[in-house]
Amino acid sequence: MQAKSLRLTERWLQRALWLLALIFAWFLIGLGGLIVGDLPRVTASLSQEQFMPQPATQRLQDVIDSQQRIQHPIIDARDQARLVAKARADNLAAARASFAAWVATRKATGLPDQDAELVARAHSLDALQAALLNSQQKVRAEDVRLLDSEQAIANAQQQLDGFMQGAQQRHDAARRAQQLRVFGLRLAFTLPLLLLAAWLLRGYRKSRYWPFVWGFAFFAMFAFFVELVPYLPSYGGYVRYAVGIVLTLAIGTWGIRRIQAYLERQKTVEARPEAERRQDLGYDLAQARLAKKICPGCERPVNLDDPARDFCMHCGITLFDTCPACGTRKSAFGHFCHHCGHTHHVAAVVTP
Repeated sequence: MQAKSLRLTERWLQRALWLLALIFAWFLIGLGGLIVGDLPRVTASLSQEQFMPQPATQRLQDVIDSQQRIQHPIIDARDQARLVAKARADNLAAARASFAAWVATRKATGLPDQDAELVARAHSLDALQAALLNSQQKVRAEDVRLLDSEQAIANAQQQLDGFMQGAQQRHDAARRAQQLRVFGLRLAFTLPLLLLAAWLLRGYRKSRYWPFVWGFAFFAMFAFFVELVPYLPSYGGYVRYAVGIVLTLAIGTWGIRRIQAYLERQKTVEARPEAERRQDLGYDLAQARLAKKICPGCERPVNLDDPARDFCMHCGITLFDTCPACGTRKSAFGHFCHHCGHTHHVAAVVTP
């Protein structure tokens, strides 16, 4: 839209229509977002547990739970046995020290009537030694039970880890397949919208219903680039980089061809007589280009403030001429003289 060449009322109407296009696009985006957001619900949610062999997994988990439950009393019993063994070891050490002192005294006195007490003391030491060995055996027995429990847990956990690794691989494969299906559904929804928007823009962007065309185009571009592209499967980045390369090549090729075609078309246009070129220019288009200080014919920059510049030095088209009524220098693309209001060259510039 050439806003600078429009009437004031028409300019505000154009702004209102653009606002209408944005409001229309906003409602379409809201509806499209609801539809696209519901697309993933057509597939069930996946979890790693779904790919675990359930009977074997439950059996191993029961083994781990039961062994963990019995470890607590085993540890308590082992600690208790250790305390008893330590106490008996202390008693045995004290008894041995007392016996050694008594034997030294007996040797010093040499009294034969103390032989019975010697035997009694020896039997007491043997009893303490036996009690200590019994306590140490209990400690070792509890250690063996605890070691067996830990080994059972380790074996069960190792098998569970193997199940989990296989389940993770199957879950990842199923997840990628699900993402690809969801992306395919999103693509099937958004790509036709984008193609339809391109077709509408190409043929109807200047029609009287252009606000709805542009509003639909905004909606289609939002649906494609916001609702679809972030959900493009990655597969380690290969897919996204490959798609980026293909899109870059496609858009770049299209842009290069358009530029070449534009340059060739401009050369052909500039080679035509000035009257034909002026005939093809629309009034609004010519005024918009003049407002940007570019030549309406070749679109190259021109110094319109130079009072001595009446023609474009690039294509030779007339930029300024004189009014036949008052002789004032005026724009060659105006319908009326800005000084006297005389109409002229109305047929020279035809509004399409």
